[in-house]
Amino acid sequence: MAETTIPEKKKSLILNAFVMMCSGHQSPGLWRHPSDQSWRFKDTDHWVGLAKLLEKAKFHGVFIADVLGGYDVYSKSLEPSIVSGAQWPVTEPLAVIPAMAAATESIGFGVTVSTTYEQPYHLARRLSTIDHLTKGRVGWNIVTSYLESAAKNLGRTEQLDHDERYAQAEEYMTVMYKLLQSSWRDDAVQLDRERGVYTDPRLVRKINHEGKYFSVPGPHIVDPSPQRTPLLLQAGASKAGKLFAAQHAEAIFTSAHAPAVCAKNIAEIRKTAKEVFGRDPKSIKVLALVTPILGRTEAEALEKYNEYKKYASLEGALSLFGGWTGIDLNEYGDEEELRQVESNAVRSTVEGYAKFSPANSKWTKHTVAEHVSLGGNGPLFVGTPTQVADGLETWVREADVDGFNLAYVLFPQSFEDIAELLVPELRRRGLFWDDYAVPGGTYRENFYQQAGQKYPPEEHVAAKYHWRAGTDANDYV
Repeated sequence: MAETTIPEKKKSLILNAFVMMCSGHQSPGLWRHPSDQSWRFKDTDHWVGLAKLLEKAKFHGVFIADVLGGYDVYSKSLEPSIVSGAQWPVTEPLAVIPAMAAATESIGFGVTVSTTYEQPYHLARRLSTIDHLTKGRVGWNIVTSYLESAAKNLGRTEQLDHDERYAQAEEYMTVMYKLLQSSWRDDAVQLDRERGVYTDPRLVRKINHEGKYFSVPGPHIVDPSPQRTPLLLQAGASKAGKLFAAQHAEAIFTSAHAPAVCAKNIAEIRKTAKEVFGRDPKSIKVLALVTPILGRTEAEALEKYNEYKKYASLEGALSLFGGWTGIDLNEYGDEEELRQVESNAVRSTVEGYAKFSPANSKWTKHTVAEHVSLGGNGPLFVGTPTQVADGLETWVREADVDGFNLAYVLFPQSFEDIAELLVPELRRRGLFWDDYAVPGGTYRENFYQQAGQKYPPEEHVAAKYHWRAGTDANDYV
């Protein structure tokens, strides 16, 4: 009698919209398209409308990227970014989240904030405030910053060394956990009108942190928010970044042109999380950057793609590429084959683009610019909902990702197309939920699809700092 094989249960994908408080974001120059509205990023209604659209489609969250400086590596000048609007200007992302939250009930908001240029005491206050105002729907994308322009504008002569940025970030997280998790007991706020006690002073304590980078006596200035610690997101492919992610990240954001590029990194992070930090590797969710261009027919999708290319800014793309890689492609000739230049960094970077892209006889700086100009540092999926869903399933199967940060080419049309065309196809395949697991719940509850999971899981490093109701302060760090 033949053995019966039980088909593996499909993952219920996590979907975030990938945006930034700027025009174009990953597709520089597309603000010029007559249907694009990304240039309205300074209007509150612009973001409220997006939040409503995405919540109706049951997106898990809005993932807001950020930078603290301009892209000035290409041509050793900020001018190409200024002219093309390549992530310039860019406004502060935390500011608009309360407005989006007030117009919605369940969608989460992941916001990028750097550990390099802001004191943890100040950031803890801001994050706790937003977590209160959103009823627990905020996430923190932890970055260490990579632009020299940011360093120079924020009091440094140059950027900190890469590994030192992560060493500082490690201590930063310790301070944040102490402030957010252990400075107040869960039940510290009494609101006892008869006794006139707002907060029991015995249930609030200093953290008295003294370290290499930070001195923070505390206590935290804000009482415990619904999640205490926001949902923790992080992107890091370096050795230090992967170790940091294995300990701290609940969600990892990856950007690569093909699943083969990031599959090894994902496997390494999961292995380290289990073996070094005792975490369930499946509890760490990996989200890949993807930009879909959808049509009801393949011809319609290709027509959109060809039309979008007419508006793409190659100068803007080269500016973004320079900021992401530190490579100034202006130093090379228009027709120079970049896989044959003397720079190992240029050759290896461009080879990574060329290896998993349509065949080109010659990779010049203009080829790179065309590749980056739509969708940035991630793959474009051009086709019908069936074809795009096939592509997403390939990533899930080959790279073991758990979901996607979906970028736009046109705002909000790209997201409207995803909601109208792609989401129904994913549901048909059993790859996406019909509704939030916890309607009106916190970002973390819906992320893990588990009611009551408001705080970091017990196995997470943050949990050991948690000062729980009815317990003695000495039990915790």
